[in-house]
Amino acid sequence: MNLKEEIYHYWTKRASGYSEYNQQEMADERRILWKRELLELLTNGFPGKKPEEIRVLDVGTGPGFFAILLAEAGYQVTAVDYTDEMLKEARGNAGSLEEEIQWCVGDTQNLELETGSFDAVVTRNVTWNLPDPGRAYEEWYRVLKNGGILLNFDADWYGHLFDEKKRAAYEADRKKVEEEEFVDYYGNTDNDKMEEIARQVPLSKMSRPKWDLAAMKKAGFSDVSCDREVWKKVWTKEEIINNGSTPVFLVTGVK
Repeated sequence: MNLKEEIYHYWTKRASGYSEYNQQEMADERRILWKRELLELLTNGFPGKKPEEIRVLDVGTGPGFFAILLAEAGYQVTAVDYTDEMLKEARGNAGSLEEEIQWCVGDTQNLELETGSFDAVVTRNVTWNLPDPGRAYEEWYRVLKNGGILLNFDADWYGHLFDEKKRAAYEADRKKVEEEEFVDYYGNTDNDKMEEIARQVPLSKMSRPKWDLAAMKKAGFSDVSCDREVWKKVWTKEEIINNGSTPVFLVTGVK
């Protein structure tokens, strides 16, 4: 089994559990926090345009969190994921909005979508998990219209597998979670299998988001920037305790 097949099988198996996590996000304050952040970014990115005039591609939609939030706000949304099981969960989570979203099974590194067809590409917690993230940035650039924007939320999730300082910080997070009596996010997954995959994908060894900014420029993006403190606007206390050593960042760029 090659790496892409391993990733496919892992997320197919985890689809139901990951969907439950997304359902929790939809049911608590994170729904409001993330929706506010996304809408602010898109409104600022397309001043004077109404949501229904803006086509958004949600890459690696998983159980549909971003796609649902954006469809609720009136955007034209296409949601892509690598596994059928994730899209099945996403459709169920979308409820009455299912028919408002275009759902596609596809590989974000080789999208079967028309060049220059989207105003914005959004993605969360996807890039770190890709065998060829540089190719993904090229594809996201390709499918954007001229003047289109990329909003990519991610984190250095598994750098601790290759760096002792990061390992110590990761272990401190686990200890803090136990002390605070929160649910340990890493304890509710097949962590051994996830670490096996993380050791093989390239970004676990890279300095991020430095690597991402360089890759985006190489792909052709302009006005490339990073918000390293976006986590302060979208994470709850439980998430901060769980992932304090790996804060989510936002990298953006314009075609």
